[in-house]
Amino acid sequence: MSALGDFVRQHPRLFVLTGAGISTDSGIPGYRDANGQWQRSQPITLQAFLGSHAARQRYWARSMIGWPVAAGAQPNAGHHALVALAGQGHVTRLVTQNVDGLHQRAGSEDVIELHGSIGSAICLSCGTRHDRANVQRWLAEQNGALRDVMAEPAADGDAHFESPLFAHFRVPSCERCDGLLKPDVVFFGESVPRDRVDDARAALAQSDAVLVVGSSLTVYSGYRFCVWAGQMDKPVAAVNLGVTRADPMLALKVEAPCAQALSELTAQLAAAG
Repeated sequence: MSALGDFVRQHPRLFVLTGAGISTDSGIPGYRDANGQWQRSQPITLQAFLGSHAARQRYWARSMIGWPVAAGAQPNAGHHALVALAGQGHVTRLVTQNVDGLHQRAGSEDVIELHGSIGSAICLSCGTRHDRANVQRWLAEQNGALRDVMAEPAADGDAHFESPLFAHFRVPSCERCDGLLKPDVVFFGESVPRDRVDDARAALAQSDAVLVVGSSLTVYSGYRFCVWAGQMDKPVAAVNLGVTRADPMLALKVEAPCAQALSELTAQLAAAG
């Protein structure tokens, strides 16, 4: 990992962009395999969620089963290493594509969550935000037939599960206005809020280089920062198992588990003083 240490010493102010790969050691599955292909069925799109009650039934049923895995996950050594890296003065801003909140639980501050957080749901009518734990209690109370189902967890609080019982599933609504509730995350087919993108781009402009951690960068919401870094003549390094969309433009690629690579990096930097 000495090459990564050299990269950081040469470019001490890092714009850090993380993806699902940093959370897999916490028991949260990623979306894609090492070749960048979907590991299972694609996640729900915004259009499907808004356009079909049956799609919302399927989404919330699977979420009721899968959300406890993500909610109960604990930060791993990779998350803690980024806290240490920031403490060493090497992180101008941490931007994540993840919605699991593990960076904040590890102690990272001022994190830009590009895709939102599964910790809450929002009413699409009145904008009221609802704590996801409260929604979970309601789901379990109203849908006892699926309460004790065990299924393989999927990315971001989803679960690999199909059932004819979905047709009878009761979906949550806003306690204030009875409006449609949606998890406070950016679905596929939905745009990242402009203020988050602007904040992240401003942080990129103040950085010396980009460090991508655990992301295939297949989705443009993350890949664009590598494109912008190139336009700003800022080098990009990546720690990722498998291909990334930015491979042709990388100044350095470390194919190793995120926790291992980041822990070794912070140890090296600390030893070097």
